Amino acid sequence: MNFLYPGFLFALLSVAIPVIIHLFNFRKFKKVYFSNVQLLKEVEQQNSSREKLKNFLILFSRILALIFLVLAFAQPYIPLKGQKTTNQNNSISIYIDNSYSMEAINKDGNLLDEAKRRAKELIEGFGVNDRFQLLTNDFEGKHQRLLNADEFLKALDDVQISAANRNLQQILNRQGNVLTGSVNKYSFIISDFQKNIAKGPTLSTKKDIQYAFIKLNATGLPNVAVDSVWTLSPNHQPGASEKLVVQLKNYSDEEATNIPLKLTINNQQKGLSAMTISAGKTKTDTLSFSGLKAGWKKGQIAIKDFPVTFDDTLSFSFKVDESLSVLSINGANAGNYIKALFAADNYYKLTENGENNINYSGFANYGLIVLNGLKNPSTGLVQQLKTYLNAGGAIVIFPDLDANIQTYNAFLSGLSLPIIQSLNTTETKVDQIDLQNPIFKTVFEDIPKNLDLPVAQRYFSFIESNSANKENILSFPGGKLFFAKYGAGNGAVYLSATGLNSGDGNLARHPVFVPLMYRLALNAGNETAMYYNLGNDNALASKKINLGKNQTLKLSAKNFEAIPEIRQVNGKTLIYIADQIKSAGFYNLNLADSLISVYAINSGRTESDMHYLSKTTLDNLAAESNLKVFDADKDAVKLIAGANKIGQTLWKLCLILSLIFIAAEILLIRFFNNPKKTI
Repeated sequence: MNFLYPGFLFALLSVAIPVIIHLFNFRKFKKVYFSNVQLLKEVEQQNSSREKLKNFLILFSRILALIFLVLAFAQPYIPLKGQKTTNQNNSISIYIDNSYSMEAINKDGNLLDEAKRRAKELIEGFGVNDRFQLLTNDFEGKHQRLLNADEFLKALDDVQISAANRNLQQILNRQGNVLTGSVNKYSFIISDFQKNIAKGPTLSTKKDIQYAFIKLNATGLPNVAVDSVWTLSPNHQPGASEKLVVQLKNYSDEEATNIPLKLTINNQQKGLSAMTISAGKTKTDTLSFSGLKAGWKKGQIAIKDFPVTFDDTLSFSFKVDESLSVLSINGANAGNYIKALFAADNYYKLTENGENNINYSGFANYGLIVLNGLKNPSTGLVQQLKTYLNAGGAIVIFPDLDANIQTYNAFLSGLSLPIIQSLNTTETKVDQIDLQNPIFKTVFEDIPKNLDLPVAQRYFSFIESNSANKENILSFPGGKLFFAKYGAGNGAVYLSATGLNSGDGNLARHPVFVPLMYRLALNAGNETAMYYNLGNDNALASKKINLGKNQTLKLSAKNFEAIPEIRQVNGKTLIYIADQIKSAGFYNLNLADSLISVYAINSGRTESDMHYLSKTTLDNLAAESNLKVFDADKDAVKLIAGANKIGQTLWKLCLILSLIFIAAEILLIRFFNNPKKTI
């Protein structure tokens, strides 16, 4: 036998009180004078031995009543078979799932409210000296400490639905960080157990913690969500036609018909559509709009789908630039074709550097860098271009065909591009153009049968050992490289087999050259994410931001303001938000009074799938003997909150015995002392 609260055993010293009363309760006899023997007939005669027995029994009853009353407060129990007996207190961690799915309704009402009720029932099964951790998906710092019962219940009332979500292993690890020391440790997970909560076939648990999953049962609901959105061009011109691709997903087991979809930009309606989506499928739609002015734009895609609504909107942001900066690094014999091309459109702002006078520090400010006829590209240029590519930049290389091939190969190898095999001087015509490539996809309204393509008088032949990273845009016969795209870092390199001089061919004078370069520039910007998700994305990306002395960035929204941590990585500035942002919406990044960026933060879509793990699946996850699964509709919470966790409790028996001995004392005083009359 053991005691939950052995401290109360000190109260057994109170047993001395009735003993002291019994020992010092001496009766003083008073003399009564009488003159008539007749008065003796009325004197009550008591037997001396009978009186002593009565007093002893009363004392015994009082002592036992006190002993069992003290034991009731100490709460004795018999431990379960094989369980160590210990006088330690209990530490209990209770996780309340407060994700969006807990807004669902079942026969008992809102799931979050039911989870709170279950938590309160658990608390009632423990004692005043036990300590509790309240854990939610927010993983806040205040959740990393133990509370007494009153503090826990107060914190429990403050739990609200959150956009954050966690998997089971993250939750168990977080609880394990708090449940330490030489105490009895208990972990409770109260959740609807959506399928997304389990990330693996098994769970890692600690042997000294007793785990229990309490599964709440939700009513299955149909749901359609705005899954994602992206634009067909990373760069946006004022007044230009824009195309936005929207993807919806039907998470239900039935077809969703005529789901209305609306696009707004800066609170102005820009597009309407309706979509029918098969059960469990995704579907995309392309919305066209135009008429945008320069500046940051706040967009939103919205659908109408009840009763699950948290994923019916998706916010995004992008910037319409007044101009696109292009840098051309020219060799001695490069010619003026690049200058003439970009000077014809005011949207493009061209900067030219000579091969021997390159401003490396400004690379991050350009959406496109053109290497035009470089004679002797240096290793320093390679390193700067790699940093630029890692930041998402784009480079076009038109080689100087008279340059030293070995020098060029060292340059190309540094950028992980194919090396030159030889200079070919046989006139060859391009015979293939990829009209489905984003560069040309919207250029031609009608595709001519006999499309005129460029001719090369001289060109480099390349050793192409690996074509997995290659996209042919224009090709020679046999698929040989004429103009192709190669992925590099987070950016892209466009490599031409020929130069732009008239002696090299007619590419610079061919009609395909203008749309090729313009569309390449429009599709080659430093593309930034249109939106981020709460809980998943802890860093926001921006073009490189140069901060002066004592300057700081400020992230702000309605009723929100924070100074984020920043890091400069690969030509980008990363803004770390950690867990500072709690709600979806638009957030402005400012440097002093200047607006640097607008970020759209959305709730993640992991909670959109309203399918749940079965109790059987949870039982398979709970392979450890110290982890049990309980169905809230079938298993009483008191089974895990009370006796089941410690064995057979005896405090009720002790309380009953105390009352019995108090009653025995009363009966002894009332009926044992019956006087006899003698004559």
